[in-house]
Formats: sequence, C-alpha cells, structure tokens
Amino acid sequence: MRVIIGAGEQRWDGWTATQRDELDLTDPASFERYFGAGQADALLCEHVWEHLSVEQGWAAARLCFRFLRPGGRLRVAVPDGLHPDPAYQQVVQVGGPGPADHPAADHQVLYDHRSFVPLFEQAGFRVRRLEWWDEAGVLHTRRWAMQDGPVYRSVPLDHRNARYREGTGPAGFTSLILDALKPE
Repeated sequence: MRVIIGAGEQRWDGWTATQRDELDLTDPASFERYFGAGQADALLCEHVWEHLSVEQGWAAARLCFRFLRPGGRLRVAVPDGLHPDPAYQQVVQVGGPGPADHPAADHQVLYDHRSFVPLFEQAGFRVRRLEWWDEAGVLHTRRWAMQDGPVYRSVPLDHRNARYREGTGPAGFTSLILDALKPE
C-alpha cells in the first residue's frame, strides 16, 4: 500500500491519493480508520508539513512512523527555508503573501535541513536528505527513484527547473526533500 497524504490534485500511478478528510496528519483516529490493523509500505507527503504547527509536525512524524511497516519509507517535501532566492522566500514564507486563499497563507513553519531532519529522527526514522540548500546557498541533490515517491516540486520534475537541468540557468522551484526510513 503506497499512499499520498494531502495529494491535492496530484495523482501518480501505483499510489493512492488521499485528502485531509480521509487521512489527516493531525488526527490519529483517521489513520486508525484508514489503515485498520494494516500498515503502509510507503507514504508520500509533498508540501503539507509546512501547514502544521511545530507541535503538530512532531506528532505527525510519530504517527507516520506508527503506520509504516518496518522497512517502509516516508518521502516528505517542504519549501526550503535556505533557498537563496528572495522571490522564492517571498512565496513560501510563514503566513504567505497576498490574499487568504493563497496556498501559502496558512504556512506555519519554514523548515531547513537543520530543523526538519531531527523531527523525523526523534520519531525513530533513519533520514536521508535527497534535495536541500545549505547555509552557503549551495543546492545539494542526490539521485532518487521516482517509483519510491515522485515529488513534482523538485529538481528532476518541476518545469521551473528545466534550465537548471540543462545547465543553462539557476534552479527555480526546489524543495527540501527527505526519505524517512523505518528500520526493519
């Protein structure tokens, strides 16, 4: 069972897309109803964690750990607080720009790799960074398998990164992407 939490409009072959009313990261009872006695093989959560409070984020990491089978993977992506482009930071900032219906209007946390990794490690996961900016403004990427959880807002998939992939321009919209692996 491979499940997208907070899928929005995204659909990927082999993945079951869920919305908040079906599977809510802040509600353990929704996980109990959805999974029953079972556990997921993989969870994918793209640009959802930043909508949770810090406390909700910590609880959500523990909840995902509980409902993943041993050896399972949570691939999670959020806006990157160390992305050096001021225009990017304007769009993803806590509280977001513009009207209340803007997607970032309810952003509560802007993570970077230093604050996001420990959240999952303390829940019991082994964490592997896949895409992130460092403190010097350098973008780091590791090869990752799309079948393990495609993240659209990433270097390999987002159309805004085409020039970067071609080597002719800067990265556009990237994410802080982690694999949180539940030990066997």
